[in-house]
Amino acid sequence: MDGDLLVCTPGGSEATLVALRKKTGETVWKCAAPEADQANYASIIVVEAAARKQYVQFLSKGLVGVDAKTGALLWRYDKSAKGSTANIPTPVARQSFVYSSTGRGGGALVELTSGGGQIEAKEVYFLPKLPNSIGGSVEVGGKLYGTNGQGLLCVEFATGEVKWQNRCVGAGSVCYADGLIYVHGENGDMALVEATPEAYREKGRFTLPDQPDRGKSLAWPYPIIADGKLYLRDLSMLWCYDVKAK
Repeated sequence: MDGDLLVCTPGGSEATLVALRKKTGETVWKCAAPEADQANYASIIVVEAAARKQYVQFLSKGLVGVDAKTGALLWRYDKSAKGSTANIPTPVARQSFVYSSTGRGGGALVELTSGGGQIEAKEVYFLPKLPNSIGGSVEVGGKLYGTNGQGLLCVEFATGEVKWQNRCVGAGSVCYADGLIYVHGENGDMALVEATPEAYREKGRFTLPDQPDRGKSLAWPYPIIADGKLYLRDLSMLWCYDVKAK
């Protein structure tokens, strides 16, 4: 949802992305990407860069930017999607830079620049051992926090330099609030970690009780914080914890 619009990703050749009036369902614009990308699992984000408001989405074949007013395709970057069967982590933006990653690839940062009426997504780095888990990443103060198969990392957003890495609870989903990173491990464990580039500083952890039988699946849902409550979901279970400071 963005103002009066509902922007979504049907995928395919006719309406890869589409904007609708949220109160009526009226079509405002359709973006038909020439590659006819299918929708994947990432969410659309709003980016203000290169003097243009854009909707950025990670599709089946790559990362794209779409003009927020007209739906015109402005740019695309495909390298971070190479070899991936499912593009899941939502992109992360800071100023004119956008980060994307996949579990079978690496983490990539592009800079959006304008010239001659065009917008270019210029690769800043593409590195294999950056945050690329299903659980996504968050940017705090110019640092990127997220997990890969070896655990939680803090990365310099602009350069890809790893500041620290710790096993923590392994691969997982993350969210940020009040200077802290909440990590919901794919194994069902929760960890609370200080959001600082200085060192890994764990504030506590616990194992969720009465977890459902996942079979061969893992715990993938993102943690959510609202009104001082931490919400965690896994298949048929929902947990709520009071995390408001006393």
